[in-house]
This record gives sequence, structure tokens and C-alpha cells, in this order.
Amino acid sequence: MVYWSSLTIFALFVARCQADRTITVGPTARPIPTTLLLRNRAFQKVTPNTPEALDGWRSINNAGLTIIADPTPVSNALPNSLEVKFPPNKFGPIGFGNEGFVGGLKVDKSLTYTASFFYRFPVASSFKGNAVIGLQTSTGLSLGSATAVLSGTQTTWQQITVTFTPSQNPFNNKNYFSITLDGIASSGQTIHFAMLSLFPPTFRGRVNGLRPDLATALLEMTPGFLRFPGGKNLGNSVDTRWQWNNTVGKLVDRPGRVGTWGYVNTDGLGLLEFLTLCEDLSVTPIMGVWAGFSLDGNSVPIEDFWPYIQQAIDQINFAIAPTSHPLGLLRSQLGHTAPFALTYIEIGNEEFFSSDTYVDRWGYMTSVLSQNFPQLRYIATSNSNNPVLYPDPTHWDVHSFQTPGWFASNSFFYDGFERNGTMYLEGEYAATTNDLVAKHDRLLYPTMKGAASEAAYMTGLERNSDIVFGASYSPLLNVISGEKTPNLISFDVTTVYRSTSYYVQMMFANNRGATLMQSTLPDPTGTLFWTVSRDVYAQMYFIKIVNVAAASEVVTVKLPGVFLSGAAVVLTGAPDASNTPTTPGLVVPVINAINLSAYVNTHSHTAPAYSVTVLRIGPVY
Repeated sequence: MVYWSSLTIFALFVARCQADRTITVGPTARPIPTTLLLRNRAFQKVTPNTPEALDGWRSINNAGLTIIADPTPVSNALPNSLEVKFPPNKFGPIGFGNEGFVGGLKVDKSLTYTASFFYRFPVASSFKGNAVIGLQTSTGLSLGSATAVLSGTQTTWQQITVTFTPSQNPFNNKNYFSITLDGIASSGQTIHFAMLSLFPPTFRGRVNGLRPDLATALLEMTPGFLRFPGGKNLGNSVDTRWQWNNTVGKLVDRPGRVGTWGYVNTDGLGLLEFLTLCEDLSVTPIMGVWAGFSLDGNSVPIEDFWPYIQQAIDQINFAIAPTSHPLGLLRSQLGHTAPFALTYIEIGNEEFFSSDTYVDRWGYMTSVLSQNFPQLRYIATSNSNNPVLYPDPTHWDVHSFQTPGWFASNSFFYDGFERNGTMYLEGEYAATTNDLVAKHDRLLYPTMKGAASEAAYMTGLERNSDIVFGASYSPLLNVISGEKTPNLISFDVTTVYRSTSYYVQMMFANNRGATLMQSTLPDPTGTLFWTVSRDVYAQMYFIKIVNVAAASEVVTVKLPGVFLSGAAVVLTGAPDASNTPTTPGLVVPVINAINLSAYVNTHSHTAPAYSVTVLRIGPVY
């Protein structure tokens, strides 16, 4: 039985209590997907005149489809287009369709869809006819459409935008987006298409915005920061690195790139969208800049490093410069006049992979950036104990991918750190395996045992929140079939799946006091862990209790004052239990009221095996 001393509870708080704790952004997964529904929408980074270039696209009624290097491309950024040849004397609708991403294309009759595309005739003709733009089932049944007139005299690129609302909900997701013309009217015509797009409504109604259910899942965690554009997402090579200037402006001017995990990043989710998302979620941005090292093992020689520093300067200026600056003016022209609130700049990612060259790159880049932006804080990403960096970093990013046993036994990891003004970001962490398998055999989904062990570790992060200023699970979210598991949030075309680890993050983030209270400390080698925080204004105590053992344990809580009401939020389940597409709600938090009147200032709580509990106790009388 564990007791908390009422004497120590009365003590003043010893640390800032998790001001930015459990803000879950894992840069090693896919970027947060937008609501775009079309796969390979702009034919970016594909090889023209190959079958593979048509990934996602299909012919309707024998239209000839070829991805070509257009002699007159829609933009310098998008050199390829879809050439559609309409066969002679064919009856019925003829054209092409797109089947969407993995899992199909969800259609909802309660939503209004916006479709757009560019077209041109390579050779002028007398053709003038209606194109039908809409959604169809796999059997060709129309679900909803709009029409637009295409003219054979249009030999330069013209954008068409239409909206439509489906008339019915199909039985499944085996649907496709289509553009068709009347077969007889279009007989023998050739038309080029480029930069096609289909969007349902977006989160907060943002143009080129996010999928509402995914963004809502983030919002429900009340996050504190967003780290972007990610860690490894910064790039595999110098040539394919993430470059901010290629991710802003009109979509037609964004070239995209082959991303870190092999698929093409359209960069529709660009720098402005990331910064806007921070505002929509009311979170602090932690913006990463590429620091000269790429995952192919190459580091830019220091004598060649200046252009990349200049690119980082420009990236920061785009975010925070006034409109009197050219890049501040560009931001304003793109729809955001006010500078964004920016505090943190992360210099590279996991630079311990090239720590010998990071010494010079860190020194050069941070010296220049500090001269230009002295108000910002710069986060180092090599190991904090080696090598020695100059200027001395004031902030470090630490990554921890381990077993449940490691997390449970390291809840005191930060307790021995020197209090010298240095701050730490636990930028990526997760229990990625169980305790019995090799480290590389990753779990498909977070388990209850893993989530409880992460919670045990998080009690240490909260207890040391005077030096740990933020923490984020990684990866944050990913499609079911995606790389890098387990993920905090999994999703497919219809559903968002919240993991056991997600609920731990949510429980910690939604139950955080303004001050951390002193209490008796857990046994560092034990199986029961806790922290106590208090919200003075709400007169509420938040007591987080984590049990990583296979048996329940009774905890007695002693508090100052008299409390009349409270609630226990409990997450528990079998050690290998996971929330999956087949068992999406297997492990969810359960809230029970607790009557404290009989206990005066003492309350006993039974912590189930493999459980995370938040006791919410108050108000004080």
C-alpha cells in the first residue's frame, strides 16, 4: 500500500507542470493527409509513357490514356500531363476515372464536393461540349455530378472548378472520380489534363485543408505543440530534401518530391498549411530546418553550407517577418498577413548519425540564425552528452523507441539531470515492441502494456517538467497499410482508430494542473508510478496513477482539506489488447464518479493490472 503524505502535498509546486506535455506529433510517419481524394493527382515524380505513371487512373469506355512530358506543361513545377485520346464513333460516356487511395473512395451524400482540373487541347479544333465531372460506383452508377463546357479553341491551360452533392450513399468504397464526354461528340479528339483535385469539406473550412475527423482526433487531445515538417521527413538526400519554398503558393506550382518512405509527397500540406494548423489547434509550432545531413549518409561540406543556411533564414522569415519584408509580403499575399507566433527552431533531426560533422554545422547555422533571430530558441538534435557543441545548446531533442520494460524502468530518467537552464524535448518516443522480441520486430498497433509503460515514463516527464518542456509520441498517425508501426492514430478512407497510447496521451493532456505538487516518490524499480498536479483556479487535483504489473494494487491517497466529489478515469485491458480495425473500441477510458465524503482527506483506489488512472478530485472546501 502506498501513501502520500499530506504534509508534502501542502508544499509549493516544484516545477512547471507539463505546460507542453504529451503533444503528439511523430515526424517519422506520413505527413498529416489533406482531404484530397485522388491518388497521383498531378503525376508528380513519375516516368512518362509508362504504365506505372497511370497509378490510380483508369480508362472509361476505351479512352486512350498516357502520361506524357507535356511540351507545354501546366507549370514549371508540374511537367507531366494526362493525354486522353477519345476513340472515333463510340457511343456513351467516354473518359477516365481515379479510384482514390488504398481502401477506395468514400462518398457521403451529406457533403458537397469541390472538383477542379486544368485542361487544354494540344491542337485547336471546333469541338465544344459538356464534360461530366462526378463520382461513380465501380459498376458505373452515377452518385452525383456537375457539368462544365470544354472548348477545342482552348490551347492554353484553363482551370475548371465545379461543386456537386451526391444523391445517394453507395454500399461500399469501391467508387471512383470520373470525367467523361459524350462519345460521338468527342470522337477523335485529344485533350490534355493536369493537376486534378477532389475535396470534400475540410477542417475549419480551410482551402486545401485537412480531413476533419483526423484533425478532430488531434484537437481532442488538447495538444500543446506541433513539430513539423517532421524528423526524417526532412529528407533522404540533398536533392530530395524538404524545401519550404516548394511547398507554398498555388498547388500547381508545388513540384512535390519522393519522400523518405518511398511514396511521392505532393506537398499539398506545405509550410503555410502546417503553420495554419498550429493556429487552428491553438498549439505552439516547433519548426524544423534542414541542417545539411540527409538519410543517405551525406553531409554538406561546411564550405558549401551557406545556401542551406540562407534557405533556413528565408523559411523563418516567411513565418514571422513583417509585410515590409518580401517574404512577409509573400505570406500576406497567400492569405496570412500577421506573422505567426514562432518560438522554437529545430536544427536538423537525429544528427547523432553524423555527429562529427554536426559540430561545425550546428555552430555555423545557429550562430547565423541567432544573429538574425535572437528572440528564437534553437533545439539541438545530436546526443546531449556527445559531442560537445558550441554555442552551448539551451534545448535538446531526445528520441526513445524502446520496450515496455525499458519505459517502466526509466520513469526516473530525467530526475538526475543537472538543473543548469538546459531544457529537453522528448521529441519522439513509443513502446514499439513487446519485451520478448527483437527490437526490430515492431508491433502493428500499440498495446495496453505498452501504453501503460509509456504512461509510467510520462509520470517522470511530468515530474521533471522544470527541464522537460515537451514530449510527443511517434509516429503520430498513419494509414493502416503504411510504414513505421505502431502509430498513435491509424486510419483508412472511412474511419479513424484511436489506439491505447492515444487515450493515454489524451488522459494526460486533458488532466493537467498548472502546478506540480510534491508527494512521496514511487519506487524507481517498482511497478506503480504516479504524479500529482493542481489547478488552483478550478480547485482541482489531478492524480495520475500507473500500474504496469500483472496484478491490481491498492493505493491510498492523502490530501489536504476536505473534498466532496471526484471522478476516476481508468484505462485498462489485457496486456496485449489493442484497438484495431476489427476491435476499434476494445480499450477505452471509463469514467466513474467517486464519493469522497466518507473519506475526509483520504481515498483508497484499486489500480487494475496494466492500467492508467486519473483521479480528478475537488473542489476544496
